[in-house]
Amino acid sequence: MREELGTLIYEQQDGVAVVTLNRPDRMNAIGGTMKEDLAKAFFQIARGDAALRCVILTGAGDRAFCAGADIKERADLRRTGPEYFLAQRATHQLIRGLMEFERPVIAAINGVALGGGLELALTADIRYAVAHARLGLPEVRLGAIPGAGGTQTLTRLVGASVAKELLFTAEHLTAEKALSIGLVSKVVERDVLAAAMETARKIAEMPPLAVAFAKRAANAGLMADIDAGFEFERYAAAMIIDSEDKREGFRAFVEKRKPIYTGR
Repeated sequence: MREELGTLIYEQQDGVAVVTLNRPDRMNAIGGTMKEDLAKAFFQIARGDAALRCVILTGAGDRAFCAGADIKERADLRRTGPEYFLAQRATHQLIRGLMEFERPVIAAINGVALGGGLELALTADIRYAVAHARLGLPEVRLGAIPGAGGTQTLTRLVGASVAKELLFTAEHLTAEKALSIGLVSKVVERDVLAAAMETARKIAEMPPLAVAFAKRAANAGLMADIDAGFEFERYAAAMIIDSEDKREGFRAFVEKRKPIYTGR
C-alpha cells in the first residue's frame, strides 16, 4: 500500500512500512503540515494496520533526513512565552507518541539531521546513518534551545556530559563521531535505507507481541520521570521564545550573516 500525505509518503509491504519525509526542496524541514501528517501516518494508518511489524523513518533525496524546523517559515513568527508554553504541549505529545509507538521504528538518516530533525530521529528505537550525514542540535546558536524533547532524549541516550557538550556548543557531528558516542548504531557508505530494511525484515520475522513488550519494557526503564523533564524543557524554551537574541539568530540565518547577540 502507498499513501501520499501533504509532506510525507507512507508505503507498506510485507509488514514493513517506510515513512518518507517529503520536502526535499526544503531539506525535509519540519513545516507545513508535517506534524499533522506524522500523526496521521503513525497513529491512524500504521496503528490500524494489523500486518505491520516495523516502521522505517527516512527523508526524500540524499541531502537530508530532516534539517529541523523550517526557519524561513518561523523567522517572523512572534509568540509570547506563555503562548509557546501552551502550544508546545502538542509537539511533546507527538514526540512521546512516536517514542511509544507499539512497533519498532528505525530511523534511516540519509543526510543531515539537525535540530528538530535530530529530535525526530531520537524518537526511533534504532538509528542508522549514511556516511556523509551530519547530526546536531544547533538551537543555542540561534538563541533558542531544543524544544521537541532533545534536552531529555539525547541526555538519556549518550549520557549527561556528552549531551551537554553537544547542547552547549551546537556542534555538528559526523556520522562516525555519532557512532562512537552511541547516537547511531550503524554507519553505511551509501544505501542506508537498504541497511534499515534488512534489519526491519529481521524484526518482522519475530513474534510481534514479544517485540512489542520488549520495546515497552525497555522504554519504561529509560523514561522514568521524563514527563517532568519535558515539562521543564517546555518552560525553558518558552522563557526565551521571544528574546531579542532568538529573533536575531533567526534573522541572521535567513539573511546569511553572522548574528550579533546581546544577551536579551
